[in-house]
Amino acid sequence: MFNYYLRLALSSIRRTPVLSALMVLALGLGIGAFMTTFTVYHLMSGDPIPHRSDMLYAVQLDNWDPNRPPTESARDVRAQLTWQDGNNLVLADTPATRQVHMYGTGAVVVPEGNDPPFDESVRATWHSFFPMFDVPFLYGGPWGQAEDEARAGVAVIGRELNDKLFNGENSVGRDLQLDDQHYRVVGVIDDWQPMPRFYHSDWGRAFEDTEQVFIPMNRAIDLQMGQRGNTNCWKMPDEDLPLFEGFLKSECVFTQFWAELETPQQVAAYKDYLDNYVRGQKAIGRFERPLATFISDVMEWMDVMRVVRDDNRVLLRLSFLFLLVCVLNTVGLLMAKFMGKGGEVALRRAMGASRRQVFQQNLIEVGLIGVLGGLAGAGLAWLGLRAVENMYRGYQHLVHLDAVMLLTAIATATVFAVLAGMYPVWRVSRLAPAGLLKTQ
Repeated sequence: MFNYYLRLALSSIRRTPVLSALMVLALGLGIGAFMTTFTVYHLMSGDPIPHRSDMLYAVQLDNWDPNRPPTESARDVRAQLTWQDGNNLVLADTPATRQVHMYGTGAVVVPEGNDPPFDESVRATWHSFFPMFDVPFLYGGPWGQAEDEARAGVAVIGRELNDKLFNGENSVGRDLQLDDQHYRVVGVIDDWQPMPRFYHSDWGRAFEDTEQVFIPMNRAIDLQMGQRGNTNCWKMPDEDLPLFEGFLKSECVFTQFWAELETPQQVAAYKDYLDNYVRGQKAIGRFERPLATFISDVMEWMDVMRVVRDDNRVLLRLSFLFLLVCVLNTVGLLMAKFMGKGGEVALRRAMGASRRQVFQQNLIEVGLIGVLGGLAGAGLAWLGLRAVENMYRGYQHLVHLDAVMLLTAIATATVFAVLAGMYPVWRVSRLAPAGLLKTQ
């Protein structure tokens, strides 16, 4: 019976191509606008590391201008640490299972042979970065604590860079030249793109590609590799010191710090440790503001950093309202279509079809229009996501319409089409056949 009703629905759509196309277009426009904003919102607000997000904590210490307003929440505190605070913590025996101190920098990669050099983003970090963030390896593995302490010239590279420099071969043990320095490759990361890139505390870079080069932070500091990303200072570095040394010893914040805490007891102990650390720094004349330390797990950190901004939420609501307007327009079109089928319905009823059968037949037609509207909406959503990609740098990871989103678009359109068609279908199934047949 379903196949028979489906054939009737296709025949009905072909008999009224303009009206049917208008309904498909109305649904498609609504679904396209909604799925474009929903896809971006969904990927922006997702958990970038769901199996570990409740044990990874970003660290904030309030060491800012004492003349600024008091701190009320983590959002009022700078997201990054000074180099000296991060270095003090990472070298200390704290309650954390692991800690990592890092910053973003960059260098010129000099390939072997005649290929031209090119610029590449670099993450200067500690060996604990890789197990903390569960980074997958294609070849080799991370360096160890000994290499961190020895300031060794070792590097971990990404799969993309490995393909570019070494044709995808196992490059462990090979030489990598960054600027005028040489590094021994110890590991190659497999495809790894947490989205958002939560470990970097710069909202403007939250959706950029993962770095393709990782080196020991101590090595980067020794080479005076400058930072790439936000750097904020509330007072000038000591002018009596060499420029880079003065910057490191200043109150300028540019590094990121994370701790791995596995239990609530560990979280509480670590928070107490941070409070005591700040009290110790106050004793030597630093941290002039009231005591305020914060640790936030990954999802809390996304909220602190406002990764999903208010304008994204507003756009999502507006697109949903636009979808509702399109659905209401579809209701009117469906009413016009089905009320125009009164003679056909009367004939079917006179031949023995029940009201239930008439209802089912027309509801299947509505569902088919919904599926076609969903396909049209998915196509429009794809175009919308391409527009987002062209307008906003760094959103390339948020603009893919995968199979799940495609099925969601079709299912959403079908559900809304069925809801929109319930009243028109019910009305037409209640028509009295006798009166209609007399007018034919």
